[in-house]
Amino acid sequence: MGDANGVSAERFAIGISFGNSSSSIARISPEGKAEVIANEEGDRQIPTVLSYIDGEEYHGTQAKAQLVRNSSNTVAYFRDYLGKEFKDIDPTPCHQSAHPQQSGSTVAFTIRDTASETPNSVTVSEIATRHLRRLKQSATDFLGKDVNSAVITVPTDFTDAQREALVAAAKDAGIEVLQLIAEPVAAVMAYDGRPEATVTDKLVVVADLGGTRSDVAVVASRGGMYTILATAHDYELGGASLDQIIIDHFAKEFMKKHKTDPREDARGLAKLKLEGEGTRKALSLSPNAQLSIESLADGIDYGSTVNRTRFEMLSGKVFAQFTGLIEQVVKKAGLDVLDIDEVIFSGGASHTPKIAQLAQNIFSEKTNILAPSTFTSAINPSELSARGAAFQASLVQEFDHEDIEQSIHPMVTATPHLSKAIGVEFQSTTETTFQPLLSAETALPARRIAQYTAPKEGGDVLVRVCEGAREIKVTKPEPKAKGDKPADDEDSDFDSDDEEEEDHREIVWKTEKPVAELAVKGVKAGGKVEVMVHVNPDLGLQIAVREVGGSTAVRGAINGSA
Repeated sequence: MGDANGVSAERFAIGISFGNSSSSIARISPEGKAEVIANEEGDRQIPTVLSYIDGEEYHGTQAKAQLVRNSSNTVAYFRDYLGKEFKDIDPTPCHQSAHPQQSGSTVAFTIRDTASETPNSVTVSEIATRHLRRLKQSATDFLGKDVNSAVITVPTDFTDAQREALVAAAKDAGIEVLQLIAEPVAAVMAYDGRPEATVTDKLVVVADLGGTRSDVAVVASRGGMYTILATAHDYELGGASLDQIIIDHFAKEFMKKHKTDPREDARGLAKLKLEGEGTRKALSLSPNAQLSIESLADGIDYGSTVNRTRFEMLSGKVFAQFTGLIEQVVKKAGLDVLDIDEVIFSGGASHTPKIAQLAQNIFSEKTNILAPSTFTSAINPSELSARGAAFQASLVQEFDHEDIEQSIHPMVTATPHLSKAIGVEFQSTTETTFQPLLSAETALPARRIAQYTAPKEGGDVLVRVCEGAREIKVTKPEPKAKGDKPADDEDSDFDSDDEEEEDHREIVWKTEKPVAELAVKGVKAGGKVEVMVHVNPDLGLQIAVREVGGSTAVRGAINGSA
């Protein structure tokens, strides 16, 4: 990378989360920690909104406030229109802001963005460029260095055309896009990239619950590589769905007192939307929240309170949609909830405590639910994507552009994966057990080493390397005897059906196909055996087995299928 004079320009990269509702920017500190950068107003979650008054551009929170008084010159919820033709977009989220217009085949907004009274047609690509330029300037001002490159997160359903449009918009803003990474992968990286984190093989559900849409994905983390197994999207479910519950609640309360519906007035509805969102966020932190709006309708001021219990009761159906989307993606990946090791909640709506608490009821006790209400050291869900992007930016900013291109080329990233788990089978006088060593969906090539305790008496140890598959074993509880009813509870049989114990479900492994048998002779009593398995991209195997502490190993090799 160099300038026109051939002098190498220093690359200074950040991570950018470009959301449809809000955006964040982050960098890696000298201590190796991800830090989300505040803009000049002190906001770390910056609304993805631009507004214009007499030719002056407002951005972020200041622009969002203009949705009430200057909605026709305020552009919001535009990211998902990038790279799309006008006929393919849903303009619904923009009903309270500048409405999308057709310009050729693309999307544009008719706004007065200059001092002239004559409106201009500004394409969505230009709006995106202006937004990214403001994010770049905020990062530059905060860090005191010229930010000129970034890793940017995108939804998993972004098309190639949308990716190209985003890269072009960033280039026009003076940002070299080092890489575009999927939002769920960035969320996992935000946790795995922490200095104190230990990266392990795991299956992770990332529930990204945003302002206007929700995206859920199952990510397999194997040896530090991330593979998206399944995704699910709901473009009408998000924080705005919960805001609408609050809006309707207060509107009905207002109507009872004043016999007029504030939602029928455009300005009153805009005020309710802004205050409703603030009330929802307040209820995520406190059991009660106050709402106060000056001149809501017919010049009438309005104030009221709502508690979290009432809000959660009214929002039951919306909460069920969130959890239903999570269950749907697990099923789509061909997995069971018992397979999931972590659930990461990302996005602004994930601050709502009830959603994470309901997820606890879906998954097993062993599954870590990483959300503020269920995990004390959870990362702010609104910052996950930006933090993950910042970690990736710190890894690739020193690479040449050609090296980055090669590393993300489909021939490199579309690696083969194991379809079956590979593990070690142990036989005793009473049973045969299978312990997985390489999980299914592991990207190849892969290498794993594990130690196993040999029989107490020692001697010759036979190690069988096999393919295995997991099954869900369901154990029904033993029925209670009729005479077990407490003598002092005359009504105990009235609700006995409700007190039936649930079936016990657990993962069990079974051997499907033996791969190799290797024997280690003369193992000491109480000793351990170390097994190393290396799988090539063509599914060829190299296996080595030795006694821990021993100097020699028994080795075997199996040719691959490719």
